Amino acid sequence: MIYINNGKLSEIELTKDNFYLAIDFDKTITARESMDSWDSAGNVLGEEFKKESFKNYQKYAPIELNYNISFEEKERAMEEWYYSAIDLYYKYNLTKGKLIESINTSKIIFRKGAKEFLEKMYKNNIPVIILSAGIGNVIEQFLQNNNCYFDNMKIISNFLSFDENGNMEKYKKDIIHTLNKNMAGNISEDLSIKLKNKEYRLLLGDFVEDKKMIEKDDWDKTISIGFLDKNVETNLETYKANFDIVLTNREANFIEVEKLVLKHLN
Repeated sequence: MIYINNGKLSEIELTKDNFYLAIDFDKTITARESMDSWDSAGNVLGEEFKKESFKNYQKYAPIELNYNISFEEKERAMEEWYYSAIDLYYKYNLTKGKLIESINTSKIIFRKGAKEFLEKMYKNNIPVIILSAGIGNVIEQFLQNNNCYFDNMKIISNFLSFDENGNMEKYKKDIIHTLNKNMAGNISEDLSIKLKNKEYRLLLGDFVEDKKMIEKDDWDKTISIGFLDKNVETNLETYKANFDIVLTNREANFIEVEKLVLKHLN
């Protein structure tokens, strides 16, 4: 089903020259049934790795999806989860070669219409900022494998680093998680100027927190679209309160996005 804030859509008309795209990766560019970038990064690390990883998931995923607890409590839990997840890669000896093998053997699937959508963004020279709380190496490799890692794109995510022998280095950078991902401090001055010259933004995500990819001061100049694939009845009102458009079930795809907001693009 499709839920639309018609007032916002009547105020904003997107053309190829007047907006940029801020978009999540896992379960947004990729489908609901797709492996996420975290699981994909460790796909060949063995059963013990998968058991520990799943144990973390069972502990923290319900917190991530709970909109009834405080922001502070959820933020602490997300930091614990994400650092712990990266430490598991290190513990189980992830190498650069194993990472590439993991990505290439993972079941990562585009959401319907997503690849064509990204190609259209490139064709129309629209800046695409992928902001992900996942693993940037996976996102980059997946897009390269599918011939759609274009030069109009910038990926802001958690990138693993490797030494000259291909061994994973201990992760020492700030973690990007679902509650803190944004463009601040993560883009070049030239790109920042280019984006500021765009009057509007198009934002796509699958978590309510994805709305924060764009600064609050810019929300009135943003068309925000939320994909709601699970717990629809439970979370629908929350999504409707936060996104201008909510797409659920069969309509949660990029073909509908194009129909709704990209009528002026070739």
